Amino acid sequence: MTESIGRPVSDCWNRVGVRGDRSCEKLATHTHCRNCDVHAAGARSVMQRALPAGYREEWAEYFSREESEQVALDRSALVFRIASEWLAFPAALAVTVAEITRPHRLPRRSGGALDGIVNIKGKLYPAMSLAALLSISGDHPIHEDRRRVYPRLVVMELGGQHFALPVDDLYGIHRYAGSDVQAVPTTVSKGLQRYLTGVLAVGEKRIGCLDADLVGFNFASALR
Repeated sequence: MTESIGRPVSDCWNRVGVRGDRSCEKLATHTHCRNCDVHAAGARSVMQRALPAGYREEWAEYFSREESEQVALDRSALVFRIASEWLAFPAALAVTVAEITRPHRLPRRSGGALDGIVNIKGKLYPAMSLAALLSISGDHPIHEDRRRVYPRLVVMELGGQHFALPVDDLYGIHRYAGSDVQAVPTTVSKGLQRYLTGVLAVGEKRIGCLDADLVGFNFASALR
């Protein structure tokens, strides 16, 4: 080892100390080189060495930079697809996900947003149609070329009530920052537009963020 004050630093700990052949007579007293005054003197010499050329300028330039703003991904959404529309509810409202099953229709009650009732893990839930509520047509479904697509039943807590919603595809949980939410484009259909609070861009997907309270209110009205 050397130091730039002008004197070489003795690294006896690497030769005759604990990292060497342990022949140093001071080991009997100090047990380890870190307890020896020679080791301490070497450490002081290294810490007090002259700064290399450009050191101050480099760090001055570094600390003069504007601190980059780190956006906190403080929100999460459960993303799914209905026909060709990608939609999302706040992930915290998700209760469970189950295999798709045919709902039991209710005499003189099923139709419109209410498809019937389904049994999921021993509990009965009203099966509601987001497609009907949001006026989403299934005439132009999309196809995912690089992965298999499985329809699912998603149970959500909306407006304080639990509803089972059949979806054509389940993307999963997406974390995002509040600033990522964009305004709803005017090109969105009026039937869907009134139920959206914003839009998220995830890759090539444009995901509509649904108003959980408004959807829950209309689903509850369909049950009365």
